[in-house]
Amino acid sequence: VQLVESGGGLVQAGGSLRLSCAASGNIFNGYVMAWYRQAPGKQREFVARIFDSSRANYADSVRDRFTISRDIAKNTVYLQMNSLKPEDTAVYYCNAVGLNDNYWGQGTLVTVSS
Repeated sequence: VQLVESGGGLVQAGGSLRLSCAASGNIFNGYVMAWYRQAPGKQREFVARIFDSSRANYADSVRDRFTISRDIAKNTVYLQMNSLKPEDTAVYYCNAVGLNDNYWGQGTLVTVSS
């Protein structure tokens, strides 16, 4: 079982990036998929999550700028990030939570320059 993130990189403030998280194995359906991030010197924090119903919730700091979505056919969850700010700079991690298990990806670095 693996979660593989991609799409990170360097972007100027105000720009956009789309992160992807490809899930292997039978962990996509029935799991709550989420994105977290960890900035240098800070604790990992919640960014967004999406449920089977496609209902989503967001951290206050990213609401109205970020959108989480999932493509069940591709076993992939996305994080569209718009109007990026320097404070969004962090390693972004994909997370999958089931009834009895919890998986993390290796992370992808997003750097927003001012």
